[in-house]
Amino acid sequence: MKQEIDPRQTARADAFELWMSSPMPMVTLTKTFDVTRLYKMSKRKGMKFNMLLCWYIGKVASKIAEFYDLPIGGKLYHFDQLAVNVIVSNCRGGINSCDISFSDDLQQFNHHYLELTERAANDCKSSYLDDCMIIGTSAIIQTEIDCIVNQYTDQFNNPMVMWGKYRKGVFKTTLPISFQFHHVQMDGGQAAQFLDNLQRIMSSRL
Repeated sequence: MKQEIDPRQTARADAFELWMSSPMPMVTLTKTFDVTRLYKMSKRKGMKFNMLLCWYIGKVASKIAEFYDLPIGGKLYHFDQLAVNVIVSNCRGGINSCDISFSDDLQQFNHHYLELTERAANDCKSSYLDDCMIIGTSAIIQTEIDCIVNQYTDQFNNPMVMWGKYRKGVFKTTLPISFQFHHVQMDGGQAAQFLDNLQRIMSSRL
């Protein structure tokens, strides 16, 4: 559910005053991740690497309060559910977008991921979840990328997590990941916490 809230009654009151009218309120942090265990898990379970990364992103974000509040059109809204957006290459050579509701159940998330991305690829139609706070993702896996900075538009203030092709070494697989967020939604401290927690959970056993 999506509900407008009074920013003055939240912990983001000062940030709302400072950054809501800023012409460039987006911030981008980049961190190189050790994704060795994630890569091995993908091979062992026969699951897509990008699906697992999207699930981990949702899992970590779901435990951070700031991800549930988002500035839209000069107002602040609270959501009670998160979703991860995935960009899909379709059968006509274009791209489509699909929102996948986050579930703490990996099997359920995987099922929805496969179903929705296949439908978007075949039907060339995007699907959206208007009542969820959307975490955007963009995977440019054709080449290795050090950093991605997304365009800023006031039509889309949502956080974005972006990456390229992972780097397979002899003993370790790494992946630089860019995280872009609106300064009203969170500060650098919360963003850094998100990145640190993402690395921690990807390095641990489920």
